[in-house]
Amino acid sequence: MNTPDIPYQPIDCNYYDRLEAWATMRTVCRIVFRDETGNEQDVTARIMDVYALNKVEYMRMDNGLVIRLDSLIAVNNIPLPDHC
Repeated sequence: MNTPDIPYQPIDCNYYDRLEAWATMRTVCRIVFRDETGNEQDVTARIMDVYALNKVEYMRMDNGLVIRLDSLIAVNNIPLPDHC
């Protein structure tokens, strides 16, 4: 997901750590997020990588989907908390 016109809002640091742990453990995750049009999407996939590019954080899924972290609503039924 690429939304260059919307400033990136860093996510909660503890939540970021949780995403990295799920990636390390190769956990299949249920991910709910808003796409670039604002529609809610619900996917199930493994997190392959959590990374930053041009000061924006993303995660890449095993199905090829790339999600901007500030578009997350919930992962594994755990809602994204307020920003760090």
